[in-house]
Amino acid sequence: MITSAKCRYCKSERVVKRGLSPTANRGKQQRYLCRDCDKTFIQDLGFWKMKNSEKIITRSIDAYFSNLSSRKMRDHLARHDETKVSHVSVLDWCRKYVLRVQKYVNQLQPTLSGQYYADETEIDRRKNKDIFWCSVDWGSRYINATLYSPLSQNMGDAKEFMQRMKKSGIPAYIQTDGLPQYPRAFRKTFGQGNRTIITEHRVNNVSKSKKHNVRIETVFSKIKDRVQDFRGLKALWSAPILLAGIVIQHNFIQNHTTTKKLPCELAGLKLDAGVNKWMGLISCASL
Repeated sequence: MITSAKCRYCKSERVVKRGLSPTANRGKQQRYLCRDCDKTFIQDLGFWKMKNSEKIITRSIDAYFSNLSSRKMRDHLARHDETKVSHVSVLDWCRKYVLRVQKYVNQLQPTLSGQYYADETEIDRRKNKDIFWCSVDWGSRYINATLYSPLSQNMGDAKEFMQRMKKSGIPAYIQTDGLPQYPRAFRKTFGQGNRTIITEHRVNNVSKSKKHNVRIETVFSKIKDRVQDFRGLKALWSAPILLAGIVIQHNFIQNHTTTKKLPCELAGLKLDAGVNKWMGLISCASL
């Protein structure tokens, strides 16, 4: 967990503790004095002026992305914590902090095995069938690239998806299904004429091989199970945020069922997030 403090006003690290300040819902908060600007402050670790405690908020986010609906989480808090919140508040917490954590984790540089398995799947959103493009690095089980689109499969999205994969490193190979857009998007992105880039494109045509791209399908099954628990997604502006939350939960919060480790750890990202990993990530993202 984050233990070092930095002045909110001048960003100096020459700070000392100056007692505790009581809050209405978040207990006593540590107050600091800055030796450079002589101002006192409470360090903002992501929950500044939030009505509910960071434990209530992060437990709700973790439960929501672990398959508990916002309404069931609302009822759980009422029964076990005597805390009254609406299910809309739970959703607002999820969206607010997913955006903050996503901005932070996008700056990280994982060390991947270069064995990419990529595919796209349909996501129910009201009466629409949106497309979620996803790539997983098999050596670490780290989801390294995603793209959410309200359009059916097309060349523009396929190229954008390939470019996002390339940003996470040049892989040894990328395995996809037989979608016609993949080969051209691969050539446009990884360039067969560029001899310094050696990446193999493996096409698994199910109709010929009779074998599914099971490694990415295991990831999709988890994602689609969670979307089904959402009873489908609603607004287009909200859907990509919730999918990003599922990806964060996969990469940074829950141990993989096969490796028994976090994908981010296998990708060389040693984050000191503590036991409450959502709280740790939010704190890291807020500094």
